[in-house]
Amino acid sequence: MLMLFLSETCAYGAASPPGGTAALGEPVRLEWFNPQGERVVASRRTALHAEASRSRLIIYNAVVEDAGIYRCLATDAAGRSQEATVVLEIYQKLTFRDVQSPQEFRYGEMAEVVCDVISSPVPVVVWYYQDQEITEEHRRRFRVLPNNNLQIHQVTNADEGVYRCEASVEARGEIDFVDIAVVVNVPPVLSVPQQSFNATADYQESVTLTCITAGSPQPILTWHRKGQHLELSEQYLLHNADGGRSTLTIHNIGQADGGAYTCKATNKAGSQEKELFLKVFVQPHITQLRNVTAVEGSAAMVSCGAEGEPLPDISWRRASDGQPFVDGDKSRDGRVEVRGRHGKSMLTISAVRLADRGRFDCEALSRIGGHQKSMFLDIEYMPKFLTNQTIFYSWEGNPVNISCDVASNPPATMLWRRERLTIAAEGAPNTRIHSSEGRSLLEVTPVSDRDFGRYNCTARNNIGMRYQEFILAQADVPSNPYSVRLSAVSQRLATVTFMKPDSHGGVPIGHYLVQYKELSTHDWREVRSHSAQTTVVLMGLEPNTTYEVRVAAVNGKGKGESSHAESFQTLPIREPSPPAVHGQRGVGKAYRLGLVKQDDGGMPIVEYIVKYKTDKEEQWMTKLVPGANDFALLQPLQWNTRYEVEITARNVKGLSEPTFYQFFMPQKPDITAESLFGGVGVGAAVALGLGGLLLFLVLVDVGCFFLRRCGLLMCIARSLCSKKSTTGKGKETEEGKAAYLKLPLKEENGKESLKPDTIEIKVHGENSHHTKPDSSKA
Repeated sequence: MLMLFLSETCAYGAASPPGGTAALGEPVRLEWFNPQGERVVASRRTALHAEASRSRLIIYNAVVEDAGIYRCLATDAAGRSQEATVVLEIYQKLTFRDVQSPQEFRYGEMAEVVCDVISSPVPVVVWYYQDQEITEEHRRRFRVLPNNNLQIHQVTNADEGVYRCEASVEARGEIDFVDIAVVVNVPPVLSVPQQSFNATADYQESVTLTCITAGSPQPILTWHRKGQHLELSEQYLLHNADGGRSTLTIHNIGQADGGAYTCKATNKAGSQEKELFLKVFVQPHITQLRNVTAVEGSAAMVSCGAEGEPLPDISWRRASDGQPFVDGDKSRDGRVEVRGRHGKSMLTISAVRLADRGRFDCEALSRIGGHQKSMFLDIEYMPKFLTNQTIFYSWEGNPVNISCDVASNPPATMLWRRERLTIAAEGAPNTRIHSSEGRSLLEVTPVSDRDFGRYNCTARNNIGMRYQEFILAQADVPSNPYSVRLSAVSQRLATVTFMKPDSHGGVPIGHYLVQYKELSTHDWREVRSHSAQTTVVLMGLEPNTTYEVRVAAVNGKGKGESSHAESFQTLPIREPSPPAVHGQRGVGKAYRLGLVKQDDGGMPIVEYIVKYKTDKEEQWMTKLVPGANDFALLQPLQWNTRYEVEITARNVKGLSEPTFYQFFMPQKPDITAESLFGGVGVGAAVALGLGGLLLFLVLVDVGCFFLRRCGLLMCIARSLCSKKSTTGKGKETEEGKAAYLKLPLKEENGKESLKPDTIEIKVHGENSHHTKPDSSKA
């Protein structure tokens, strides 16, 4: 605290005592004024003490700003005043006021490093950087300002470091300093390795966008889209790596993910943004297509809309014939036209026909893919009658079905009328209606003439109405057939042909009745035709006999009139026609000669006379074959020989003309397996093979019994020997010896030979084993 005590006695002409001022006369008021000329009043920092002709000013906690000239003004009762001045000097030590460290500046700007230092008297300030004084040599970039601050021109990262601000008061030998860290903040600089990206929607694809930034301090990287800050989520994966690299991975890309993404880098020096563009290709997808119903004769318009990136091209295809239609196409008749733009296509069909009904396929296609949908064009039309038969025939008591068949869309309701009266479904006892979709069946059972006449079928739907008249007429029996002709007449057979009658009586002809009789009798015999065929074969006729024949048609009403009778005569009995033959090689030295049935002349063939000989012989050999047979077997014949054959057929009337035939017997075949078994069946061949195999196994078993004492025979022998008594065994041991020799081998020429091996002889009982050289010779 600086305490200033001012006391002055005011006296006219008297010297002012130190520290006080004397006033003229008796002062009535003493006032103090500060260096700014303001009247000093008592406050927390100032105090005034007045004592008669003295006044004392006290200043607490004096500061440099309090220094200056203070005036004391004394005023007496007469209003005269006199003042005295006091000069206040305050000496302050070196003080750095609120010097900040570090001090930050933006790259490239004019930086001013603040060093606020005060003292009394004014200090001298010197700046140092990297232990070197900043002098006039550095004036190009560094300059000490009048306020002692250091100015750096276009500050860069190289200017970063610790600067020393040193202040001194030489008069007092006082010196002090402060170190100030200078930090240069570099605005972010963004770079992107790839500006644009492509992806296909709805294929579970992922794309990673990358941003690289540099700056000081290290910028903070954020990602934005449409003004919204992107956060970590299932779709977005954010990752910041060392070196200022930041990535944004977009998962499960859809169509809505396409567009611009912003990478923003921010630090104290500023911010920078870069846009990255994601182009999403979207497979074509048909979004608008519906079934259409049109009325026949009107126009049908079918619209197909599709989305996709790029926008797909739309085409049409008519399923009924596969005809394609693209934008701008017209059909040959000009009725079908396609127009489209901006992902929409309109298929227009003018003057719609029933043939246009069916499926139409709309296909949206781009270089990414395609999508196809189908629609159905339904045509509504008024009823159309499908049956051309409008006249039906029946007779009293015979029910008939009058069918009214209708095609319509939507389905029509059908009514039957007669004489403007509607026929109920369960109306009169003799009429009944059976209905199904598109068909109404009127069943009428005429009971009198009144039931015959006109019937009306009316079909109606919401498009229109139509009717058709049907006539129920009385049926009659058919008229007579005509143009009766006889053909292929033989001794026993005759074929009757005729033309259908001109009128069937209104009812289909069921069959024809062919009547015939001998000319000398009155009894008609009948033959019924198969269905409505106009050809009938008469059988069982007598030879050389004259017949009459007539034909009548039969329908549901009954038998019609008969045709005009025609007469014909069967052929008389004669010799048979020459027989027809065909050859087939037999087995071995036999030849099978096939006999083909032929005209027997009206009487059965009794026998065939077959004569044959070699081409080198003159004498014929004769073989009689019954007439019922269809072949003749000639045997035995000679190998490698040509034979001539003469065949004659005989009935009771006589012999036919002969038929000549030749064949050749081949050379005698070699005796091979093929020839041996050529005539043997498959079963016999298998049996022979099994028998041979069994014989071979028996021979092998016998050989094993004598050579190796093994096999099936050996087992049987041991079984029998085991049944003998012990005495018998001892006797056999004493008397005999169970010996075996190696069987002689057979050479290829059939002779027996022994190999020069030793002959082994085993004797049971003495347990001895003798060997001796084989001295026998083959």
